[in-house]
Amino acid sequence: MIVSPRTARAIRLLAVSVCACLVALFSHRKRKEGTRGQVGESFNEMAYTSVAGIGVWQFDIREQVLTWSDQTKRLFGVVSSYRPTIEAALRFYKPEAIPIIQRHFEACIKACKPYDLELEIMTGDGRALWTRLTSTAEFEAGVAVRVIGAVQDITERKTLERDLAESNELVRVTLNSIGDAVITTDPAGHVVWLNSTAERLTGWPKDEARYKPLEQVFKLTDAETGEPSLDAVATCLTKGKSVGLQSDTNLHSRDGEDYAIEDSASPIRNAEGQILGAVLVFRDVSEQRRLAVQMSHRATHDALTGLMNRAEFEHRLSRLLEQTSGEAGAHVLMYIDLDDFKVVNDTCGHAAGDQLLRQLSVLLQATTRVGDTVARLGGDEFGVILQMCNIEQGRAIAQKICSQIELYRFAHDERRHRVGASIGVVPIDFSWWSSAALLQAADSCCYAAKNAGRNRVHLWTESEGTLTARRGASHWVKRLETAIDEDRFVLFAQRIVPLRGCACGLHCEVLLRLQEDGGPMMLPGSFLPAAERFRLMARIDKWVVRKVLELLEADALELERIDTIAVNLSGQSIGDRTFHRDLVRMLREARFDTKKLCLYVTETVAISNLGDAKAFFAEVRSLGVRIALDDFGAGAASFGYLRMLPIDYLKIDREYIAGLDDPLNKAAVRCFCEVAKAVGIKTIAKYVERSDTCDALDAIGVDLAQGFLIHRPEPLAVVLPHRPP
Repeated sequence: MIVSPRTARAIRLLAVSVCACLVALFSHRKRKEGTRGQVGESFNEMAYTSVAGIGVWQFDIREQVLTWSDQTKRLFGVVSSYRPTIEAALRFYKPEAIPIIQRHFEACIKACKPYDLELEIMTGDGRALWTRLTSTAEFEAGVAVRVIGAVQDITERKTLERDLAESNELVRVTLNSIGDAVITTDPAGHVVWLNSTAERLTGWPKDEARYKPLEQVFKLTDAETGEPSLDAVATCLTKGKSVGLQSDTNLHSRDGEDYAIEDSASPIRNAEGQILGAVLVFRDVSEQRRLAVQMSHRATHDALTGLMNRAEFEHRLSRLLEQTSGEAGAHVLMYIDLDDFKVVNDTCGHAAGDQLLRQLSVLLQATTRVGDTVARLGGDEFGVILQMCNIEQGRAIAQKICSQIELYRFAHDERRHRVGASIGVVPIDFSWWSSAALLQAADSCCYAAKNAGRNRVHLWTESEGTLTARRGASHWVKRLETAIDEDRFVLFAQRIVPLRGCACGLHCEVLLRLQEDGGPMMLPGSFLPAAERFRLMARIDKWVVRKVLELLEADALELERIDTIAVNLSGQSIGDRTFHRDLVRMLREARFDTKKLCLYVTETVAISNLGDAKAFFAEVRSLGVRIALDDFGAGAASFGYLRMLPIDYLKIDREYIAGLDDPLNKAAVRCFCEVAKAVGIKTIAKYVERSDTCDALDAIGVDLAQGFLIHRPEPLAVVLPHRPP
């Protein structure tokens, strides 16, 4: 049989201890025989124990003679002729050990008390040893006549004990200092030991927890269901392999605290592979789990209102649409746009506007049902998903929201402001092929409600023809994305000329066309509505600006013959901060005078996004770019906003120009011109197609004109002046 070195050392130490016991046994036997000669024989017999490395000694009390065996002399490092005395023998021990030996020696000869001591000695040849010193007294007629003892070198055992103690202390200190909690068990799953972290998390001191079933000390439940969780240690002991905890597990402490933990259990095996127990290592991840939940909440919720954000709302809408592909009218989507929110936001400030949005978010949650999904989609727009709700129930809930918001008053600076809500309601059923189309339909219904007078509900209604048209509109998404990526758009231009005097250089408006594979050139009216519906306008506007800048940076271009190149921007671009940054970057990097550029923004877009428009206009005008307010007169309260917007041109709405024969329209145009002159800006009349219209505009005082009468659009590359080759 092959044994390990540690086992061999243990066997050797055991043999030595047995021999030491034999010394005491021989002494006892000879004491019973009671003759001095026989005692001498016992000493000779004990001498044979030297074969086990044990030295024996004898002290004759009557003659005061101390006798050492040869093995004892070798152990103490003296020559074989050495004749020890009691005083000399004691000097081998440390000073603090001498009183201990004397006290036990006196007790031995007076009260017949054998002793067994473990003491350090310094041998005659300079070695430091640990020894085991044992003795017993021999009595005659009740008087001690001699003391017989043994001395054994136990240095190896002491070294092993010290190393083991140091190892145990190192393990204990290490396990108590690490952040992880550690529990060890026996093969039956009873607690053997806990480190200080485990004591703190479980609430059990190790002395109280020892030998208790692990499930009594280490109580786990599922964080979501509250049901008892998997016993990793029991599984580990059964299967004989490491096992991890299931996710989202809570530890219930003895003192009532709950901790989110992660852990694993592994079997403890001996050299032969036998399972001796298990070690459970776990850590408190409450803070990490709290942060993860917080980050997940931030990723799916609006920071201002705490409602769900648009991305998560669209994700849930898509998932619900997939689940209801075979059902009809099972759920309802509402799209809500606040009425007159811009007035509050612009007159009271953004902080007040944010406060209003938070208060209305609470109102929306209180008005909808438990389980309904309420989200802020952006700005002052909200979305609601009503699950397990038919269209009539959805209409009733939407009408309730309208009524509640209409009754609500927002108090600020001792004034009370009224807002309303326009709501589009659409059934979620199998007829919708995508969540984007469904959301766009709800958006369209919302604006239909707004156009019908605001603060009302508009239900989706469609015939088979409108459904086909809606599906056709969605096909534009891929076509437009391809056109952007593959440069299939074409830039045209139409000249703008002064009605009085001569033009000092080219002044034109950039127009967009779409040229697909071998097909006819498509006008913007055929594709821009779909681009706006599917929120592609910012990408298209960015493409147009980039191409215009590239053309104006061409070496062959005669820039000195160009006065103004005007580019149209959509409402989506005006409200897109990313587009703002990209446009400013492109303008800063332009290699020509950007004063030659003018941006057209419609009046309705500017006044509905007044705060964004003012900041945007100010930033681009600081780079020299001019601003024109397009379709002027189509919006409400136009004059009041002119003072607030930094602009250079007014482009009068086509309805006034086309109907200039009407005295009311002519008076309106004259009024626009007078207002423009009062604030120091120029006027442009577009859609001029008749010479008499041109003459009338000149008489009224309009500065510039644009239309088929003046110039039919041509490719921009053709209109731009180039140096002769």
